[in-house]
Amino acid sequence: MSERKEILVSDDDIKKQKEIINQMAVLNKDRYPKFHIETYGCQMNVHDSEKLAGMLTEMGYTHTDNLEDADVILFNTCCVREHAEIRIFGRVSQLKELKQRKPNITLGICGCMMQEKEVVEAIKNDYPYIDIVFGTHNLFKFPELLQESLNSDTTIIDIWDDNKSIVEDIPIRRAEGLKAWVNIIYGCNNFCTYCIVPYVRGREKSREPHDIINEIQSLANEGFKEITLLGQNVNSYGNDLPTKIDFADLLYMINDIDGIERIRFMTSHPKDISDKLIFAMRDLDKLCEHLHLPVQSGSNEILERMNRKYTRERYLEIINKLRDNIPGIAITTDIIVGFPGETDEDFQDTLDLVKEVRYDSAYTFIYSKRKGTPAEKMSNQVDEDIKHKRLEELINLQNAISIEKNNEMKGKIVEVLVEGTSKRDGEKLTGRTRTNKIVHFKAKPELIGKFVNVKIIDTKAWTMQGELISE
Repeated sequence: MSERKEILVSDDDIKKQKEIINQMAVLNKDRYPKFHIETYGCQMNVHDSEKLAGMLTEMGYTHTDNLEDADVILFNTCCVREHAEIRIFGRVSQLKELKQRKPNITLGICGCMMQEKEVVEAIKNDYPYIDIVFGTHNLFKFPELLQESLNSDTTIIDIWDDNKSIVEDIPIRRAEGLKAWVNIIYGCNNFCTYCIVPYVRGREKSREPHDIINEIQSLANEGFKEITLLGQNVNSYGNDLPTKIDFADLLYMINDIDGIERIRFMTSHPKDISDKLIFAMRDLDKLCEHLHLPVQSGSNEILERMNRKYTRERYLEIINKLRDNIPGIAITTDIIVGFPGETDEDFQDTLDLVKEVRYDSAYTFIYSKRKGTPAEKMSNQVDEDIKHKRLEELINLQNAISIEKNNEMKGKIVEVLVEGTSKRDGEKLTGRTRTNKIVHFKAKPELIGKFVNVKIIDTKAWTMQGELISE
């Protein structure tokens, strides 16, 4: 097993990966091997999987949805919540029989879970049929790890504690042809007491603005219409760069790129929302009227225990300023129930805040202990039955609000970027509004990839039905 380490990646390291990619492409010529990737967790993981797919594609592999057809299978893992880890171990267990039938198949596990030492030990001891194990900091090194695995009878394990470099120019196989994810910052410095992300993703590292602009310009040249800027906390962008630049400055630069019609970003931390950013959202025509702003709790006591670094009052002040400056903005959030020490009064504070803010939608979660985080050792852990009852009450409240807010859209005409055919009704197309609402409507497939005007005729909590009024 490779020892854990912090590394500054050299040009020679990157050159080596490119050479291996070329060697593998020659080896795979006329063989047509296939790969399959399963992704768990956030959009950062989704984009990491696009990079893994990009490297595999350049090495001569083609994608397959069928595990039985794959020559390489990768699980890109998430460790933010216990449920995700349980699911992943279950899926890995199911591969044992496949490996016995197809011993030449390459099985790999990567991502956030692999940054946890006890998880790696469990894989070594309980899943010896896994061929490659690597983490979040050396994803760029995958070609070398794959080549090494193909020439070895032992599990290749390579985990880095950190990577002080940002490796650019990794091949990317985009999942879509209209919308693209673009990383602008990696890691997190916030250390919320419940969260494992700073430990598995490392400290904040911002990409150089010219690298971001060049990537987005290339996407525009390829016909992409919408980009979503990614980071654990995009609002911290630029704090670690030698040049003086912040997130709002970057947004102004991106807004000037011809061909890109919509700009989104996620995720934002309330403590770093500035007036400058709010005014950029107000003034930039390509920046969509949607903000995902995790509140986590409506109780000041719980927010302090979470180390969120803002109060309920400050959060509401931000919400009011957003709505004053950006009429019609859609605001979504994350909320945790059952955090250690959460009383009935604390939970009521959360319900009251949800009623006051009236989110368009919310991702709601039961607090999940994460090994090594301060919250794991906190006293007054909440009973599981109470957690589930609170979650149900919160979901019912938010669903009712979501339905009410979507009902307000009936009869209105909205701009929709047509993304494809509806998965539930093949006769309908589907797309999103600037406020990130999903709309289904009948229209010809030729409109996929175009912006159209749609009149909303019916709504539910998560989707809307419309009719095309112009082409």
